[in-house]
Amino acid sequence: MALLKIARIGHPVLRQVAEPVADPLAPDIRRLIADMAETMQDAGGIGLAAPQVHLPLRLFVWRGADGVRALINPEILPLHGGEETSWEGCLSIPGLRGPVTRPASVTFRGLDENGEPTEGEATGLAARVLQHENDHLDGIIYLMRMNDLAMLGYQEELARAAERAA
Repeated sequence: MALLKIARIGHPVLRQVAEPVADPLAPDIRRLIADMAETMQDAGGIGLAAPQVHLPLRLFVWRGADGVRALINPEILPLHGGEETSWEGCLSIPGLRGPVTRPASVTFRGLDENGEPTEGEATGLAARVLQHENDHLDGIIYLMRMNDLAMLGYQEELARAAERAA
């Protein structure tokens, strides 16, 4: 396995719509999933999309309750259950955080890391991560989802401000 270079905001690969993965069982895709999982963990992230490692493919990995999982050619749909606003960050925008409103619950389907069909529902943080990573596959970064860019800040500064307010 290898650590991959993470594309940062401004790189064109983060603005394009990713292509479907043609063969999820191809050795290069299986290696990519393993490398992305290692890269995500090394960077301290909870999700990483293929465009973030310079590959415009519809694939992402995330850290779920049962370990690192992959979702290939995903479909994410909101469930009725309202919306939640919470702070998000991104490995492609190191150190910054901002509040984003998203559906609180989603359904997902696609192929897992073994190329097997998978589907389910997610709520809370898991739903947020799935939506955030899926956005990367459509050339969308969380800043584009923020209602108020004045709330954007560096994690350290936001933590200091919260301490002062307490």
